[in-house]
Amino acid sequence: MPDLTRSAAPHDDTDTDTPAPWPRLLGVLRCPPCGGALTLTGRTLRCERRHTFDLARQGYAPLLAGGRPAATADTAGMVAARDAFLRSGHFAPLTDTLAARTAALCPPGGVLLDAGAGTGHYLAAVLDALPDDTAGLGLDTSVPALRRAARAHPRAVAASWDVWQPLPVRTGSVDVLLNVFAPRNGPEFHRVLSPTGALLVVTPTDRHLADLQRRLGLLSVDGAKDERLRNTLGAHFTRQEHEERDHALALDTDEVVRLVGMGPTARHVTEEELRDRAAGLGTPVEVTASFRVSVYRPRPA
Repeated sequence: MPDLTRSAAPHDDTDTDTPAPWPRLLGVLRCPPCGGALTLTGRTLRCERRHTFDLARQGYAPLLAGGRPAATADTAGMVAARDAFLRSGHFAPLTDTLAARTAALCPPGGVLLDAGAGTGHYLAAVLDALPDDTAGLGLDTSVPALRRAARAHPRAVAASWDVWQPLPVRTGSVDVLLNVFAPRNGPEFHRVLSPTGALLVVTPTDRHLADLQRRLGLLSVDGAKDERLRNTLGAHFTRQEHEERDHALALDTDEVVRLVGMGPTARHVTEEELRDRAAGLGTPVEVTASFRVSVYRPRPA
């Protein structure tokens, strides 16, 4: 694990206008093309082989080649819907569970990685529950999401990356890896985690929004999702424990539209069509949110 106490000071060749907290996480990042160490001068990340990455105006690092997002990256509309819905506090039980779990697992001066960070909502909430000597890195492919994630928390930074590719993160440099409703790269998650680190995975159960899915004809949760999760991670991790949480939501029409609009169904139904369907449900719309939080430990290499 990098010594964050030392790395908190400005890097030797870092200008005084370097946006915080990038200097704290330079010991975690690696250059995507060559794997070398990165330094930050002004607003430019650079390695010894002169690969360079200029920070975006909003503060995130566009590390993907050419800045191209994945075809499945969340759209601006999906990101706006997610941001508004999560800010409403309807998923607070999940946020609280993640924060409590991470606080119990993260050592002093720890480094968090949120793989598939979205707007940075969960990463920010977890950092709020941890001491000031912890820092977080959020990775995502969606530019609209990264613009928000880069400003989500003063101890977090964000970078564009596809989790299916080798991560731009040094081996063994992460203490807790968060993966909330996002794709999972078992081999890479194992590589970047410290041998004593922990992986927290959040997945929906088959009860998650099931009543709303039936009434609106939405995409449903795959019933074999938990089995597929074990198969994906089993070669590299051991599931230490898990818990399931169900809680009831009472939503108005706008909140239903945001909830559905922030997920994959938004790619198949227009907002106008969704609003027409939701308006026919009456209010409040009672929905069950149901999720599973699993704690994994890396198997010995």
